Amino acid sequence: QNDGYRTLSLSGHVGFGSLPDQLVKKSIKQGFCFNILCIGETGSGKSTLINSLFNTNFDDSVSTHFLPNVRLRAQTYELQEKSVLLKLTVVNTVGFGDQINKRDSYQPIVDYIDAQFESYLQEELKIKRSLFSYHDTRIHVCLYFISPTGHSLKALDLLTMKRLDSKVNIIPIISKADSISKTELQKFKNKIMSELVSNGVQIYQFPADDETVSKINTVMNGHLPFAVVGSVEEVKIGDKMVRARQYPWGIVQVENENHCDFVKLREMLICTNMEDLREQTHARHYELYRRCRLEEMGFRDIGPENKPVSLQEAYEAKRHEFYLELQRKEEEMRQQFVQRVKEKEAILKEAEQQIQTNFEHHMLMHQEVKLKLEKKKKVLEDEIAMFIEKKANAELLQSQASVSTPVSLKRDKDRK
Repeated sequence: QNDGYRTLSLSGHVGFGSLPDQLVKKSIKQGFCFNILCIGETGSGKSTLINSLFNTNFDDSVSTHFLPNVRLRAQTYELQEKSVLLKLTVVNTVGFGDQINKRDSYQPIVDYIDAQFESYLQEELKIKRSLFSYHDTRIHVCLYFISPTGHSLKALDLLTMKRLDSKVNIIPIISKADSISKTELQKFKNKIMSELVSNGVQIYQFPADDETVSKINTVMNGHLPFAVVGSVEEVKIGDKMVRARQYPWGIVQVENENHCDFVKLREMLICTNMEDLREQTHARHYELYRRCRLEEMGFRDIGPENKPVSLQEAYEAKRHEFYLELQRKEEEMRQQFVQRVKEKEAILKEAEQQIQTNFEHHMLMHQEVKLKLEKKKKVLEDEIAMFIEKKANAELLQSQASVSTPVSLKRDKDRK
């Protein structure tokens, strides 16, 4: 379908036929990043499977079963195969499913995924962006490890996958699949897929629109969830050393498709669909998050009447909205300030009245005390005056007595 464009033939060499080669060279120079989120209960074989997938030992520490809540531990490694450099980040859920109350076990995972989206969005919104050198930490695939119970999915598994299916590409896998028989395993697979469909959980489907891989991807979609066994130990079988798990009853070969789906998982995850997982993360999950966040910021493609809205119009509308909000806040703060001033003035006035009342009360008491003291002073002065008068009279009598005494003695002598 040429949409009305004319197809012309070239009369000679032009050079744009080398565009794919240019793209390959640029991609190899830049390198690739791939971020895997492993969700599963402690001891479900997450670290062993990752080691098996990339044929190396990542030296992940052993986790305890007694953590109070779920934590996420991200570790980044640089791997090189031939001339291709891969920056691999493995995010492991530590303590998932170990708590008694598992109601919010998925929340730290959701928060982590959103945090990586938000970090990328903030980089995009910068005036001077550096996405070329930016380390993309967005989760490209979630390997969800299902315990091989042989019965059905746990409520926690359904709830977690339902909360994550719009944020990340989920590939469910049955871990330690050598612990159940083949008959039980197939029934378990069918039961899992039935429960996922009935609960509306959208898992990642290998794309069938590319002719080069549509056939193999369509077949592999029918094998989900993959039943895997992981091991980094090698066992000699015949003349070859193969990765396997050795038991008293026999040997389970990791890369034997008759024993498990490990090869199918590796083929689909790494060899065939790694780039599609990266594209789906950016074009689907991240775009959904980006659209919601921009709508929260007030940026929309269409207005209230379903008319297209330009970025300038959205900016002006948001600017006007912020201006009105600023005015409202200023008026609110002014009213609060006036109210606080009035309250303070009322408090000060009440305190002033209280001080005035206390002053008047003390003045009244002072007047009363002063009157009492003046009365006492008057009484004391009267008593002093009386005392002085009595003293004077006494002195007068005493002086008169001293004068009359010799005369009396002479009279008595004359009589004799």
